[in-house]
Amino acid sequence: MTLAPGLRAQLMIMVEVEDTATKIGSGDVPVLATPRLLALAEQATVRAVFDHLEPGETSVGTRAELEHLAASPVGTHVEIETELTAVDGRRLTFGFLARDRHAVVARGTIERVVVDRDRFMSRVTR
Repeated sequence: MTLAPGLRAQLMIMVEVEDTATKIGSGDVPVLATPRLLALAEQATVRAVFDHLEPGETSVGTRAELEHLAASPVGTHVEIETELTAVDGRRLTFGFLARDRHAVVARGTIERVVVDRDRFMSRVTR
């Protein structure tokens, strides 16, 4: 494993109806749902380290902290940026920031742990 703080990734989405709290069931307004925003932030963390893991390794989420600061209606472009801020053995800590053209939409931290994919899946499917 060749992971070090500073690895980054970003992604951009346009909020679609499928991304909204109304559609996901986490609320009743047609804005970017908090669970969807967290999933996007996690997707960015996976991207940040994907090319730096050893063959057969993957990472799994273990902890997330998200502060959802502003609503993003359908049609809004939201960019999510993540950075690996700490590596402690197999534990990875990321900071992330989501913003639209006008404001910071969300910020938070995500922790992931590097695991052997086959060993992890054998424990899951018992």
